[in-house]
Amino acid sequence: MSVCENYLAVEEKVKEACRRAGRNRDEVTLIAVSKTKPMSMIEELLPLGVVDFGENKVQELTAKEEALPSGIHWHMIGHLQRNKVKYIVDKACLIHSVDSLRLAETVSQEAEKKGVTANILIEVNVAGEDSKFGVSPDETAALAEAISKLPNIAVKGLMTIAPFVENAEENREVFRNLRKLSVDIEEKKFNNVTMAVLSMGMTGDYEVAIEEGATMVRVGTGIFGERDYSK
Repeated sequence: MSVCENYLAVEEKVKEACRRAGRNRDEVTLIAVSKTKPMSMIEELLPLGVVDFGENKVQELTAKEEALPSGIHWHMIGHLQRNKVKYIVDKACLIHSVDSLRLAETVSQEAEKKGVTANILIEVNVAGEDSKFGVSPDETAALAEAISKLPNIAVKGLMTIAPFVENAEENREVFRNLRKLSVDIEEKKFNNVTMAVLSMGMTGDYEVAIEEGATMVRVGTGIFGERDYSK
């Protein structure tokens, strides 16, 4: 199947998951995760009206942003090092992976220098996996409050990377817990903090994530095929 056919097949599953959950399709943004994939594959999707693409590496995001048409929404979904923030703070529409106050402070400083407001999500390690980045659920509200006091940065919601599982149902509780956490933080009414975005769900479990309230799903393999990391 072509990249376009894959995308349309995923789109159908997104619609079905929204129907099952009694949600409108326009409540969910499907992010095509194009990391490690050539620009030609992204260009194939543009005629379909696809504008949201996710990248893991700063260098790859900036190279693609420079070469491809304007109007694409670039999402920084990978772990972000503080020394690389300056390269993407005015290029990413949303940074999904802020997991510490130090990183948020750097984002704030670099955004101030560029005269922009950086939109970010707090990455939460809901499942408590040692191999994953992210703040613990117990520390998330305090981090949101601390970030709320910084200039040129706005918290738009939460992100999590759920465990890799064979059966997507096993991650339902992870997604449910992130949603509950977002409701708890929303009620605190911190300045510059909204919980409008829940970025959760990937190729193996995005349908369950949508049923549990995801507003953004990050689908790579399901659209672009398997990745060859040896290159």
